Amino acid sequence: MEEYEQIPTSALNAHLSVLLISLLKGVLYQESDAKLWGALLGLQASVRDYVSVLGLELVLDEAEGYAFLRAKPDTEDDDDTPKLPRLVARRPLSYPVSLLLALLRKKMAEFDASGGDTRLILTRDEVVELVRVFLPDGSNEAKLIDQIETHLNKIVELGFLRKLKPVSGGQAAPATFEVRRILKAFVDAQWLADFDARLAAYHSSVESERDE
Repeated sequence: MEEYEQIPTSALNAHLSVLLISLLKGVLYQESDAKLWGALLGLQASVRDYVSVLGLELVLDEAEGYAFLRAKPDTEDDDDTPKLPRLVARRPLSYPVSLLLALLRKKMAEFDASGGDTRLILTRDEVVELVRVFLPDGSNEAKLIDQIETHLNKIVELGFLRKLKPVSGGQAAPATFEVRRILKAFVDAQWLADFDARLAAYHSSVESERDE
């Protein structure tokens, strides 16, 4: 915080207020606002202290360039200690959305292992191919695409995908998405392991239907 020590208190509080409001509204990305990101790196200790009072903690990944707030894990407090209301709501996910998140996370792991670009870009058709193996033969193609588009829009809303603008000119191309790096923070190795168990059971049932 050395570079901020010489800033007047009023200006420092203004920087802190902007940071807190931005984080309470959603994820802060380095690529979206480099100046605000720099302020966060300098004031992160103050941000952590402030949000801790609200029962939140700051998750900051400098290497991946994102930061967000999440609720602190529940602890067994004294009966006399008031339980804080949850400020950041939990969002239950449908099975198809969970499946897509797991497949996108696996795709990102493979992409990172290849040592190529840092941005994972997928078309809608490529996402359809990821999911197709888990569906019974003879699935209605048009219906499948419509359903996946709905699930992709939900994942965009959750902030794990960013829909890219279509390239101007030429024939209409299928929608293209960037898989946001923040997905790694929410879908960790344990989450994938738990989901893999359910995925294996589901895949087994699909194979049984095919055999019949």
